[in-house]
Amino acid sequence: MIIASRRYVGGRVTIAELPLDGKPRGEMPPGSFDWVGLHAPDAAEMALLQSQYGLHPLAVEDALNPMQMPKVDAYGQQLFIVARTAAIDEGDKIGYGQTALFLGRDFIATVRFGSERDHSLVRNRLEAAAEHLIEGPDYVAHAILDFVVDGYQPIMEKLEEAVQTIEERAIDAFPEPSTIRRIFRLRRQLRRFVRIVGPMEEVCTRLATTELPVIDDSARIWYRDVLDHMRRAMRRISGLSETLASVVETASLLEQHRQGEMTRQLAAWAAILAVPTAIAGIYGMNFDYMPELRQPWGYPAVLGAIAAICGGLWLRFRQIGWL
Repeated sequence: MIIASRRYVGGRVTIAELPLDGKPRGEMPPGSFDWVGLHAPDAAEMALLQSQYGLHPLAVEDALNPMQMPKVDAYGQQLFIVARTAAIDEGDKIGYGQTALFLGRDFIATVRFGSERDHSLVRNRLEAAAEHLIEGPDYVAHAILDFVVDGYQPIMEKLEEAVQTIEERAIDAFPEPSTIRRIFRLRRQLRRFVRIVGPMEEVCTRLATTELPVIDDSARIWYRDVLDHMRRAMRRISGLSETLASVVETASLLEQHRQGEMTRQLAAWAAILAVPTAIAGIYGMNFDYMPELRQPWGYPAVLGAIAAICGGLWLRFRQIGWL
């Protein structure tokens, strides 16, 4: 589906509804370029776009596949860029989309799959500042990539909030089974994010540092800014992964400490209760001659001995922190 198709000359819109009819373009006016935006196009629409702008068939084939990894390919004097978009829902699940960019000296075409964030905000912002559109398609491509990378920030913020909550609760008590399951779901989401979106850092690095067609040297400073944003996002993801790993480790250590305290308490009480059990066992033996049993002080003496020994053990265990 065609979202927008416009021609710009000198940073101003000259054709607001540029037809996508597959007819090769004639000579373009100096300082002009076309900007075409498609959302989930079919093969017929892509064939028209290919014919009208002379796109490489391999790039067209990749653009129609919404499961491509981020990359940059040069086809003659054209550039093909694949970027991955991401968004998070209320259940901490990250969904992914794809935006492919075809870049030439006098045109830029975007093909979007999956992402609900369209480029109208970017288009409106650039059209309000003609001095930016004068820069040409390479500046527009930078603005779109910056828009895609900035879309990762809400994901980072929501995940950081969730991880912080889990971390605070783990200090007070061992996480419940539901919390542990959520921790491992978040770790799985982060690993998938790094696998799918991580290559975007390499894409931004190439655009910022490598000689490529269509990208002017003066435009590289803008791509370096996008690269900086991408690196920040990856550092935040790395920090989240480390925090979740430390939460699991800290919770395990706290649980081991709690179990150790319980074990010491049980051992202390077992030692104390062993005293009367041992004495009762001795006097329960069937010997004929146990003289203290017939003494009037025998019973209180045994109780006193039991109380003294047990009291001494209790005081000692209290001193060493076992009770």
